Amino acid sequence: MSANEQALSLLGQLAFSFDGAVLGVALAYVAVRSVLKYTSTSSALRKLRKAPSVSVSDLRTVLNAPETSNESQSSDGKLLIVRGTVEAKSAIELNWKCLKPNVLVSQESGDRAVLIERTQTCIYNEWKGFLGFTSDLRALLAKSRRRREATSLRTVPFILVEGGQWPHNDALVVNLDGSQHPLPLITVYHRLQPVNASPYTFLQALFGHEYPVGLLDEEKILPLGKDITAVGVCRFKDGLPEIKSCDDLPYFLIDMTKDQMVQGLSFNCKFLLIGGFILGSLSLGILGYAAVRNWNRWKEWKRQRQARQQESSAASNDTSEIHTEEETADVPDGELCVICLMRRRRSAFVPCGHRVCCQFCAISIVREGSPRCPVCRQEIHEDWFFVL
Repeated sequence: MSANEQALSLLGQLAFSFDGAVLGVALAYVAVRSVLKYTSTSSALRKLRKAPSVSVSDLRTVLNAPETSNESQSSDGKLLIVRGTVEAKSAIELNWKCLKPNVLVSQESGDRAVLIERTQTCIYNEWKGFLGFTSDLRALLAKSRRRREATSLRTVPFILVEGGQWPHNDALVVNLDGSQHPLPLITVYHRLQPVNASPYTFLQALFGHEYPVGLLDEEKILPLGKDITAVGVCRFKDGLPEIKSCDDLPYFLIDMTKDQMVQGLSFNCKFLLIGGFILGSLSLGILGYAAVRNWNRWKEWKRQRQARQQESSAASNDTSEIHTEEETADVPDGELCVICLMRRRRSAFVPCGHRVCCQFCAISIVREGSPRCPVCRQEIHEDWFFVL
């Protein structure tokens, strides 16, 4: 059985334990997460729809306009959507630095850019266990450790300008500080280099340890002249409009237009809402079924317990009555128990049928390791005797 089959079998057993209660709780958790995600996505969609889409040349007019009470306003500025072309900030600085633009150059393609991201990923094999057989849960965790990345990021101050205009009289400064949003980068270099095996690698593979099999080298850039859309909070800083990312929105710098972003978020909202409703309904059904099943089991257990208590109570009453009768009545010598010689013979053994013991002595005999009749020494079926 492979690692994936073992993992699926284990997850299936865990999911359907307690009559599916674990599966119901897991589905309820996913449904709650979907609803929370829908709430944040719908809030971002409303803000994105109300945010005005402006060009770089109209920024000063929009920022200087009087504020109105709507969701596109912020204490730090106004929420705007700006479409422009990427350019180095040194292009608008009126000093001697303009003679030598402050830009980056890709080592692989030679393209000029304002941001270069170099990533080296070491790819490891999947853990298989001793001699290739998966023996524990380490195989489930191996996939999360199959790639180890080392990323370096270089950037220079850059702006968005109106495309096709020179000189650039109007510009929007892009501030990347604190932004965790993905960037619209272009891959200019991609190479996978295999790692040569060694005798130590053979030992690692034999005993189930990870070993590198390849090195993936990638370089991505944000080139000059690329048209992108910036979504964020705009305000004036040092006389220039500046835009920063908004944590409530899933976008900051992106290739899509406003209509495309609204369409994508609308689809995500519908998907999360329908998915949360379906998962919530399934979780309620499974949890309800599990609750009814366990409730019926508990009632059956309680009923059996009460029945056992009643049987034990009745048996104790009968025993006390028999004991009282035997203590008060005179028992002939031929009816006395052959073991205790005190109580009346009331129990007959199976299969021999000899009635020579009282109830108490018969119980003590059948509880022995190999019970036998005290008269004929024939083996007695355990717990099989008649009380007359």
